[in-house]
Order: sequence, then structure tokens, then C-alpha cells
Amino acid sequence: MASTFYEIVELSDGEIALQRADGDGEPLIRISLSEEVKFYLQEQYIDVARAMINAGVRAFGQLQEEPDQEVDEEDIVTTTLH
Repeated sequence: MASTFYEIVELSDGEIALQRADGDGEPLIRISLSEEVKFYLQEQYIDVARAMINAGVRAFGQLQEEPDQEVDEEDIVTTTLH
């Protein structure tokens, strides 16, 4: 059985994406950051996007381990950052 490798890349439109290393198919995840955020974070915006992708992949893995666990809307916390 062949292994599939993934890479995090910056696309030509400026989005950060998780895609198959062989480039086949569409990116699995896309992160879009505004130019304002990119300016504020300088080169660190790539690290922020990487952390967001990693968090999403970990959350997906946890959901796969516990498929019967439902997300209760009351457990979802939203915050406004200023």
C-alpha cells in the first residue's frame, strides 16, 4: 500500500493550502488571510496558517477516533478579538 504525502504550500493567489505532495487534485484545505493580516504578521503569517491547518487535522483525527460523539451547539464558544 502506497503512502500519501502532503505539503503546505502558498498558492499563486496567496492562499496557504494543504495538498498532496504529488500535486494531484484540489488542495484539501485552504487558508485565506487578508493583506492587512499578512502585513501585520510579516513572514509569520505562514506559521499562523500552518498552525491553523495542524489544528484542523488534529481535530479531524479526534473526530475519527470518536465518531459517535456529537458536537453540542452550547459547547461552541465564540469570541471576538479586539
